[in-house]
Amino acid sequence: MTGMLEAEATDVTPIARRSAPPTWLVVALACAGQFLVVLDVSVVNVALPSMRTDLGLSAQGLQWVVNAYAIAFAGFMLLGGRAGDLYGRKRMFLVGLALFTLASLGGGLAQEGGQLLVARAVQGLGAAVLAPSTLTILTSAVTEGAARARAIATWTAVGAGGGAAGGLVGGALVDGLSWRWVLLINVPIGAVVLVGSMRWLAESRNGGGRRLDLPGAVLVTAGLATLAYGISQTEAQGWTAAATLVPLIAGLALIGLFLFVESRTAAPLMPLGLFRVRSVSSANAAMFLSGSAMFCMWYFMTLYAQNVLGYSPLEAGLALVPSSLAVLLGSKSAPRFMPLVGARNVAALGAVIAAVGFGWQSAMTSEGNYLTEIMFPGVLMMLGAGLMATPLASLATSGAAPGEAGLVSGLINTSRTMGGSLGLAIMSTIAAARTGSSGTPAALTEGYALVFRVGAVVLVAGVVLMLAWLPRRPSGR
Repeated sequence: MTGMLEAEATDVTPIARRSAPPTWLVVALACAGQFLVVLDVSVVNVALPSMRTDLGLSAQGLQWVVNAYAIAFAGFMLLGGRAGDLYGRKRMFLVGLALFTLASLGGGLAQEGGQLLVARAVQGLGAAVLAPSTLTILTSAVTEGAARARAIATWTAVGAGGGAAGGLVGGALVDGLSWRWVLLINVPIGAVVLVGSMRWLAESRNGGGRRLDLPGAVLVTAGLATLAYGISQTEAQGWTAAATLVPLIAGLALIGLFLFVESRTAAPLMPLGLFRVRSVSSANAAMFLSGSAMFCMWYFMTLYAQNVLGYSPLEAGLALVPSSLAVLLGSKSAPRFMPLVGARNVAALGAVIAAVGFGWQSAMTSEGNYLTEIMFPGVLMMLGAGLMATPLASLATSGAAPGEAGLVSGLINTSRTMGGSLGLAIMSTIAAARTGSSGTPAALTEGYALVFRVGAVVLVAGVVLMLAWLPRRPSGR
């Protein structure tokens, strides 16, 4: 066993190392890539009405402005992570960032709906290649221990901050310029990060002469994309419609076939033995469950602020600034507590704090006092989210062998994305069922409140799962 590990370790291939750049610069570049990816998930939401008016999009076309990105992002994430292991993390980072930046330019200049949808799908593909490399580059640059925990905390905080800032940034750009700038803003930022990454990031790979498992790559990408498509149909079509059930069943069947193929492949895309590593399997399960609740928070808080309280998009974004700061505080505080009480306990504590915030938010009314019905519960929810995310990412990546680092990074991102997509679809259905057809502020409030009550229950279940399954501390493999 020791010989195998030593052989695997010598397979790491650093390429073109000049003088090593400062660690903080590597962390900053990786985090900038992650910020762009996560920001684009949420920044487009406030621009949708303007896009519809300008490009003449139908209601279904408007839905696909969001779904085209999300489906491509979720479907190609594992493939992007493995490609980084085999062909080079820096190379895949640059390829993903270039695709994402060019697609942002194309979307910002789109003259019709079809052009915008294609650009959003290519953005999602670029994000799927880019996102796993951001975490792998970061963990490769920082030695395991307290320093890596702090670096992962920064990565988590920047990612969470990107999602939190989406409403504020989008509202400011739409009100001050036009909807096109929610996409065009990525171009100068992406160009700067691209140039800096070409200059400062060092290349590494762990391919060991292996080739990409093409059958596995096709099956898992098709399965995740089809499953994500089915999830996206639930809000418009319902859970029992053929348009929903057929892709859901087909996606699950493709993933089942993928697992069957992987168990019989000599060099699999996803080594199934990876799930026997407790830290990997348990952290991904916890990330999926927590993501299904936390992803909904920004969506329904924004709807509550605008549809019930009458806030403008910019006002709604400003209202959530304290929550954005809270997630940063939680993410950066987690590494201080992890050596003292263990990563598992910090993650469980974060879930408890978030559950309290969800329970408080579920007491919202249609009159809505800002301090007690938006700010304070929002701060608790996001403080808990920050405390959860850092130890879960740390536990998941600590269980990866060098040749699996990119794959595990892609897996943790996939778990969060798919959990969030499924959670949002289910919560939207729950809210719509409670609200009914009236659409009055009181009815909308009842639907949103029920969503937060369900979210609190999901997070309590997450606490039980974390305490029962997560290892106490990260453990290297």
